[in-house]
Amino acid sequence: MTTLSPPVAAAHGVPDPAPHRHRRRRWIGWGFIGPFMAVFALVFLAPIAYSIYLSLFRNQIVGGNAFVGFDNYSRALSDPQFWSALSRVSLFLVVQVPIMLCLALLVALAIDSGRLHGKNFFRISIFLPYAVPAVVATLMWGFMYGTRFGLVGNINDWLGTSIPNPLSPDWVLLSIGNIVTWEFVGYNMLIFYSALRTIPTSLYEAAEIDGAGQLRIVRAIKLPAIRGALVIATIFSIIGSFQLFNEPSILQSLAPNAISTYFTPNLYAYSLSFSGQQYNYSATVAIIMGLITMVIAYVVQLRGMRKES
Repeated sequence: MTTLSPPVAAAHGVPDPAPHRHRRRRWIGWGFIGPFMAVFALVFLAPIAYSIYLSLFRNQIVGGNAFVGFDNYSRALSDPQFWSALSRVSLFLVVQVPIMLCLALLVALAIDSGRLHGKNFFRISIFLPYAVPAVVATLMWGFMYGTRFGLVGNINDWLGTSIPNPLSPDWVLLSIGNIVTWEFVGYNMLIFYSALRTIPTSLYEAAEIDGAGQLRIVRAIKLPAIRGALVIATIFSIIGSFQLFNEPSILQSLAPNAISTYFTPNLYAYSLSFSGQQYNYSATVAIIMGLITMVIAYVVQLRGMRKES
């Protein structure tokens, strides 16, 4: 039995099966990405859309849930508690993130240098705190911060000193920064170290032939090569700083006078929603913080890509 080519088949009135094959392949592609798109819409797009919907309404004593447009947004932008929380996490971001990333970069460079003895043990030891859940880590450090029952109190008793209370209003933000740094130095170190391992060894050999020292190799080869990893770690750290919640929420019971309900924007939104029953205003605060985080992360990404090019 002979098979007609598509032009001959068309001339004889036989339908061409090619469009049906293309259509079937297209539906096969949608079948692969369809489950992901459904889950993505359900767990990501739908909550955002519902939060935006909530932010446009206000639950009033008279009239119930009424549409108020952008009144909640104007209220949030003039709310001193919201600005206090935002300025606090901004200060946290400016101080803590550079310190954490610099420490992670130094550790990654030390491990990659090949001159560190027991680098595998050192790498695991630095990364291990990241495996500790944030709740457990905060409780552990909160116990050590205690001046009456913790490590700080024991040191004061043994040495007769007067170490400042880490959970006082003047020191609590620094104490939280110490906890976050301890938790995430190993995570960022692993990102930097993985990027360093992808650098071709031929670059190091050429630099040694030219007589470049270790400091010159770091500045001219390693840092430019891992600039993309630096940008990614910075963006992750920015997002994490604006989402600061676990540490102040857990320490709040230990330092109620230092950590208020609006200590961070996320803690403020949580308090509004679950304690104040202000779901609409809480959704507004969350939407504003999401937009601020997105804009700052996007600006950092653009600057990092521009420098890299």
